[in-house]
Amino acid sequence: MPLPPSSRLRRAVLASLALGATALLTPAAQAADPWPTKPIQLVIPYPPGGSADLLGRPLAVQLQQQLGQPVVLDYKPGAGGTLATQYLARSKPDGYTVLMVLAAHAINDSLYPKLPYDTRKDFAPVSLVANLPMVVAASGKLPAKNIQELIQAAKAAPGKLTFGSAGNGNTGHLAAEYFSSIAGVKMTHVPYKGSAGVVNAMLAGDIDLTFDSISTSMPHIRSGRMHALAVTSPQRSALSPEVATVQEQGIAGFDVTGWYALIAPAGTPPEVTQRLSREIATALRQPALQAQLAAGGYEPVGSTPEALQTHIEREITRWAGVVKSTGAKVD
Repeated sequence: MPLPPSSRLRRAVLASLALGATALLTPAAQAADPWPTKPIQLVIPYPPGGSADLLGRPLAVQLQQQLGQPVVLDYKPGAGGTLATQYLARSKPDGYTVLMVLAAHAINDSLYPKLPYDTRKDFAPVSLVANLPMVVAASGKLPAKNIQELIQAAKAAPGKLTFGSAGNGNTGHLAAEYFSSIAGVKMTHVPYKGSAGVVNAMLAGDIDLTFDSISTSMPHIRSGRMHALAVTSPQRSALSPEVATVQEQGIAGFDVTGWYALIAPAGTPPEVTQRLSREIATALRQPALQAQLAAGGYEPVGSTPEALQTHIEREITRWAGVVKSTGAKVD
């Protein structure tokens, strides 16, 4: 039996309202299932065993617990971190690929004559994760026990002393060049592929010294196979309070502190970078992670994306001046 016109009209209106409600629910359904919904790739620009790895591993474990998705470390070493950075610049800006950058990220902007990316435009800042003092460490073949003795040895034989770094443009490379220019000495740079290579060369006596992350060199200093001449930060490290700073030993104004940050490709949604920034800050407040990082000398930060952007801009300007004043080049 046909429905009366009023009933047919009422049914049509209800169907229309149901369709509209379904359309309105679509964004809500998406919002109820927010980022992340799949594994996150954390790219490390140096080989395993270095300071970025020693920070990245425990951080990834904690973030995985908080986010409910795997955080997978992907090592892409080479060219002072520029290969990994180029990879990130070409990655999809969806929050599922992030990169841990070091001070070399700011250094490379002026050290390399032509980069395959724009340091300022191709990335979205996430968080300044941690700072880490560096240590001036001497191998067993170098008798110098402090900075002044190092300077004397370097002046006695210009260019003879060799210093290793984790690669061209690495913070250790520029720290040593900066030190040499201030102290008025000449030393020869020997680049390696990551901190592990530098440490192995030091233990073998292939090089004289290194400006290295305290996390990777300190275990060998404590074992007696290397010895510390100084730390490069303005204050002594809580990990080795007995080691004087470079400034305390007569090199006024010398301040080189390693730093570690997470960045994403440009165009990554702000709500994703902000969320990840908050998660990192939360992770760094966890007592277990704090204890693990403190054992390696790391000083947790956990900044906002805006604070990281300011920090990177400041570091780009600072290291451009060092590169210009020292004449540092890619070997």
